[in-house]
This record gives sequence, structure tokens and C-alpha cells, in this order.
Amino acid sequence: MNQTKKTKRWSVRGARGNPVQDAAIRALAQEIGCSEILSRVLYTRGYTDSKAVKSFLEQDAACLHDPTSLLDIASAVARIEQAIEAGERIAIYGDYDVDGVTSVSLLYLYLSERGADVGYYIPSRMLEGYGLSNPAIDRLAERGVKLMITVDTGVTAIDEIEYAKECGIDTVVTDHHECREILPNACAVVNPHREGDPYPFKDLAGVGVIFKVICAVEMERCRREGVSVRDGVERLCRSYADLVAIGTIADVMPVIDENRLIVTLGLQLLENTNRPGLRALIEAASGSRGDGSRPTRKRKINSGFVGFTIAPRLNAAGRVSSASIAVELLLAETAADADRLAETLCDLNLKRQVEENRIAEQAYRKIEETFDPVEDRVIVIDDDTWQQGIIGIVSSRITEHYGLPSILISFDGTANGEPLENDVGKGSGRSIKGMNLVEALIDSEELLVRFGGHELAAGLSITRCNINAFRRRINQYAREHLGENELEVTLDADCEVEMQDLDMKLAQQITAMEPFGVSNPIPNFILREARIVRVIPLVGGKHTKLILEKDGREIIALWFGMSTSQFEFEPTDPVDLLFQLSINEYQNVMSLQMIVQDIHLSKRFSDALDRDMARYEEICAGDSYLESERILPTRNDFAIVYTALRREFRAGHSVFPMRRMLTMFSSPECGEISYIKLKFIIRIMQELQICEVSEPSADRYVFSFQYQTTKTNIEKSSILKRLKSQLRKTEG
Repeated sequence: MNQTKKTKRWSVRGARGNPVQDAAIRALAQEIGCSEILSRVLYTRGYTDSKAVKSFLEQDAACLHDPTSLLDIASAVARIEQAIEAGERIAIYGDYDVDGVTSVSLLYLYLSERGADVGYYIPSRMLEGYGLSNPAIDRLAERGVKLMITVDTGVTAIDEIEYAKECGIDTVVTDHHECREILPNACAVVNPHREGDPYPFKDLAGVGVIFKVICAVEMERCRREGVSVRDGVERLCRSYADLVAIGTIADVMPVIDENRLIVTLGLQLLENTNRPGLRALIEAASGSRGDGSRPTRKRKINSGFVGFTIAPRLNAAGRVSSASIAVELLLAETAADADRLAETLCDLNLKRQVEENRIAEQAYRKIEETFDPVEDRVIVIDDDTWQQGIIGIVSSRITEHYGLPSILISFDGTANGEPLENDVGKGSGRSIKGMNLVEALIDSEELLVRFGGHELAAGLSITRCNINAFRRRINQYAREHLGENELEVTLDADCEVEMQDLDMKLAQQITAMEPFGVSNPIPNFILREARIVRVIPLVGGKHTKLILEKDGREIIALWFGMSTSQFEFEPTDPVDLLFQLSINEYQNVMSLQMIVQDIHLSKRFSDALDRDMARYEEICAGDSYLESERILPTRNDFAIVYTALRREFRAGHSVFPMRRMLTMFSSPECGEISYIKLKFIIRIMQELQICEVSEPSADRYVFSFQYQTTKTNIEKSSILKRLKSQLRKTEG
């Protein structure tokens, strides 16, 4: 399978051309006093009148839903209150990702504040795997635990929760993963995805679910003590919204409805956090200096910073070491402990990045060797040396790279290193729109030891002997459920813009739409027919900076993650860009910049080039052509091309992509030499030995010029003679 990325299709949500919609968008812009571009973004996202826009931007209608509408919430509150009052030992059983870590920390802090006898348990990703296990329950029983509260896990742990009951441990399950038909026999199962659950918002993260449980517990306490319920809930928001926001963003939950309010409140808390661990982590990730002094410039804390800076460091603990390190950081009470733990997490994150790249390189090789792009729709690969905590990230990269669902499975092997048929491997998968990964795994249920997750991300365990059968089964499922359109990699854009639309006012207006995330993404725009002026490597070539020009104006564009060596465009190329608009602040000077998401060769240019290439092949095959097509080169055309290329050669430039030459010779001064004419000029120059020409790749030429004392008679060219013979001056 070719490792080249699929060309991504761009889908424009707010395309111009509908007169009624365009008029409504202009009227909305005037009514709310914003640019027409922002009005188009908001309108096509469903905010079609000023009241809806005001409600969205100012979050007037945002509120926390009543937690008491969740099924089993009353039973959960009663059992938790009973444990607090009776002084029973409580164990919080969590997952090892950021959602789980923040859930554990949140519940631990609240129960500790209430005076409960509470501890927590997070299984080792490498040694125990996801979810509850009987050995872990045995450990909790030995510690005298009477109540286990699961966070971000537990909804499928039917056997384990039954075992806990046999060990004298009651369980309250709080989770947000998809439910099975049969629920655990627990004191309470709180999950908005339960069938028939009336809770109005289903897209809470695991930390969001346990936050609702805490709100319900606090509301009951307030009623019992005769104090304001509203004040109690507001206090919880002021105390814990930061943790809920981090877990919600990290678990890629939709930033709409009450999630939008929680994330907004949480980001405000993070801006000036009083939590020593988070303060230390923000400072460490922002580049505090080795002498212990703090960063000179305060970082803006937005959802992007949480998702790409804070979350990976918290996640690194559970991926390559112990998730308890992340919990300890969030619970840290002293600056010294916080600084030490923050440094540890940053070091673990670097280790994670190295291991991730190693696994990715091996995974790509396996895909090239084993994947059948004709028959298969799901990439399933396994290995005995992959670290289980990293394969989920690599699976995400592979799915993005190929536009296909992928599942990576890691086996630990045996004590003597010999693989056995009954070895159990742990897998992590990512899917694409159109294929619910959990439903696909249900179809293969008899081949799996266990599984669980969401529509687009899931985990599983499987024995080695079932890998091939599982690969066949899930690919059969994908062939039945994935159409060709769903296999396309599609990027959504809000609308097309012109260079004059891009200004500081628009960039500032876009920030009013924060916090961004799933269901409220950062607006994507398309700018067409820009010209690349310069290509500049950043961070040793890991990222690429572009200087672009259109309509006499230049702008900087950054493409993070695109190495300069893999960047396929060159200066002078006309390109269309899909990008986000942002503000760069450097030394107190603010400037506009693009954050590139994708680049295509300009559609108008590439369409014309495709037509010219096809026409060139027709003429080479003997087809006649009209004088009006301006294909036959003149002596002046040869002189222009020869003079320009020789000048470039003397300046040390010998390699020329066809696109660059077309730009060089497309001006009126050069006679606007076309693709077809230029191809014939190059062939004739080569035939007459005016220069040496090689073509190492399609439409990329290498020229070498030698000093000539005599002029060459181009009329001697057999190619030119044949070309003249094919000329028709009129139609018919």
C-alpha cells in the first residue's frame, strides 16, 4: 500500500451563490455589527438570527442541566452519603487517560472535603489493561474497601462488579461509554447513554458524569442543611470546573450545550489557577527556565493549549509509566511537589514522543507489506514490541494518514520470548465517520476477550490465534457499512475568502467564538490563487513557514507537522489553501498569520494543466491543432526560454519543475508561453543539443548549458517540422 497521504477533499459549508442565504447573511452582519465573513460562519452553523448569535457568543442560555434527571442518580447519592456518614472506606476506581485522571482527582478532592475515608485505584495500562479486574478488586477488599465508585469506566464490567459484591464491596458505576444490553448489577449505574435515560445532554465526558454526581450529592447536602442549593452548585463550579474542562477537552467531547459552559468556566479558572500542580505544569510546558525563574510571557490558556499541551503531558503518565503521577500532580499541595511532578510529566511526554515515532515507523512498514488496499477497509496490524500505552496515538495518526479505520494490537509475548497462540494482546482503534467502531466490534464479539469505547475510538483484548479471523470479519463488516464516499478524507471549510477579507478585526471576532472543540471547531477558510513567495523550514525542518502573496499583499502561513522535506510545493506555485486565521504576538507586536490545514495546487491552474497535458499527448500522437491554440513556438519563444534558463543555470540553478517554468514564462513580456508550447521547446532544444536535458521525475527537468560559438538553426528540428505539418489554420 502506497504510504502517500490521500488527497483530501474540501467541503465548503457556507459557499456563496444562494441569493436568499447571501442576503440573510449580509443582513445578520449589519444587525450584529460584525464582518460578513463571521456572519457567514455563524449563519451556516445554525445561528441564523441575532438572538441566536447573542445567545451563543454570550452564553446567555447556557446552564447546567439538573443532575437528578439521570437514571439511578438518587441511588448513587444515597449510597455515597451512607458511606460518608458511616465512615466506610471508599475507593475511586478510574481509567488511566486524562478523562480518568481528572475524574479521580475531582471525586477524591470532593470526598476528602466532605471528610470521607477515600483512596483511589488506577490500573496499570501495561500490566492490567483497561477497566476493572478481579485481582484489583482483591487488593481493594484487602484494604477494607466497602464502596467502590468507578469513574470513566465500569459500564461493561458485569462479571467484575458481581465479583466485587461477593467480596463485600458495593459499587456505584459512573461512566460515559456506550452501554451493552445488560448492565452491571451495581447499587447504581449513572451513564447518560443508558437506554431510556431522560438526561437532555448525552455528550458528557467521564469527568462530566462524575461532576453531575457530585452536584447531586452537594444538592442533597444543601437541602439537608437548609442552605442554598444554587450557591452549592456554583461553589462546585468555582472549585472544580478546571478539572472538568481538562477532561472534557482531552476526551474530545463536543464543546456545545453545558460542555461549552463548563469548558468556558474551566478555562477562566486555569488562566489564574490556584492549583499548584496545574500552575507548575503550565509553567513547565510554557518553558520555565532552568534557574527556576518563571516564563517572561504569560501563555493564553484556551482549549488548544489544553488539548495539545496540558493533556498530552497528563496522558504520558498512564502511557509510559503510572497514571498515579498525574493524579498526584493534580492533588499536589506544595509548589515543591508540584514542580517535581510537572518536570517528571514533561520528561515522560518526551519519552512518549520518541516511542510513538518508533512504533509509527514500524507500523507504516507493516502496512506497506501486508495491507491490501483493494479488498481491505480496516487496517489491523500487531506486534510483540509495541508499548500498549502508545498504540492508540499511532492508530490516530494512521487513520488520519490513510483515511481508514485502524486497529493496532500489542502482544507481550511469553516469558521465554516465544509467541503462543493463546497470548492475549491489547488493541486500540480509531475509526472514521460512517463506521461505529463499537458496533463493528460487537459484530466480532465472539473473537474478542473484551472490548469497549466510543463510536470513533475503542479498545479491545484478543488472543493471538484469533487475529486473522478478526481481521477478515471486521473488514467484511466495513465493506458492508462503508461506502466509497465515506472512504474519502474530507476537510470541512466554513467559507471561501479573499485576501482583503483577512484583517485583525476578523481574527479578533473569531476569538469570540471560543472555546473551540468538537461541534464548535475553529473556523476553516479557503483562499484560492495565492502564490508561494518563500518556503522556510522551522525547528530543523519539522514544520514549514510560508510567505504567500495575493493581490499585492503578503501574509505568513505556518504548517505545523509538515516537514519542509516533504512539502511538495515550491516558490512561484499558485496554490489554494485551507487554513485557520490567528493572531501572532511577538515582542508586543501583533500580526495576522494563517495556520495551514491543507494545500492544493490552485484548482484553476491544475485544471488548466490537466487539460494542457491531455492536449499535449493528443498532439504528440498526431492530432492536428489550430493556429488559435498558439502551440507552434517562434524563434523569439526559443530565445526567451533559452536566455532565462541559461541565466538561472549560471546562477547555480539547474533543476526546474514545470510549474516553476510556467510561472516564469506566463507573463505578457514572455508571450505567455503555454505548457504545450514549453514542452515542445524543451524537446526541440534537447534534440538540437542546445542544452542537455534530463527528466528525473514527471515534469521536473535538469538542464545543463555549454558555451556555444555558433547559432543553432531551429528549422532543422524534425520535431518542429512535424509540428508545423499538423497545423490547421481554420476549423474543419
